[in-house]
Amino acid sequence: MTYDHIHPRSKGGETIFANLCLACRSCNEFKADSTEAIDPLSGEKTPLFNPRQQRWSEHFAWNADATRVEGLTTTGRATIVCLRMNNPVIVVARRRWTISSWHPPDDVF
Repeated sequence: MTYDHIHPRSKGGETIFANLCLACRSCNEFKADSTEAIDPLSGEKTPLFNPRQQRWSEHFAWNADATRVEGLTTTGRATIVCLRMNNPVIVVARRRWTISSWHPPDDVF
């Protein structure tokens, strides 16, 4: 895990607790300084998910075998695409974690 600025420093975001969250390194690198992305279903530009202000379960769900994140809202879908949350490497890792009973998490905020 790595620290991510929810509102990027390059866009005026501060390094304060309220603007930081933990993210896997690849998601953080794919996000870069993005704050919004295109929802692949509606084609609308929408803000990315903000873990400090939004509930994960309102925007995301796990697929049947818990290897892929599914977007429930424009924000969820746009975030999944922007952060490439279902890239092949992480899908394989989630499959292994599921077999080991490490995944999915019991409680996602």
